[in-house]
Amino acid sequence: MSAEAPASPRGKLFAELPPPAGGEIFQTLFSHSRCRIERIVSHGHASAPGDWYDQDADEWVVLLSGEAVLLFADGEAVSLASGDWIAIPAHRRHRVESTSADAMWLAVHCSPGD
Repeated sequence: MSAEAPASPRGKLFAELPPPAGGEIFQTLFSHSRCRIERIVSHGHASAPGDWYDQDADEWVVLLSGEAVLLFADGEAVSLASGDWIAIPAHRRHRVESTSADAMWLAVHCSPGD
């Protein structure tokens, strides 16, 4: 007799959105040793002045809804609209300059292999 496989986690990206909370809301949807997928709800969020993300993993993000502007430490500003995506290499310092009240992202973080 074989053991029954565990149920596969599932959900809806646009369901059960958290209410505005004064900052970005991160929800991990999937996690593996070298990969993490998050839903990020921004509700008009911007990074605090002088705060920069400097991540150890590469990141690929797609803006699912709304509008946003990312600012990179080298001065490049990238405007994003619903459906736009960008790949951000590890340690490329960046910040969220602005988002619309309905901004929602899907972020994939990929750590380097050994």
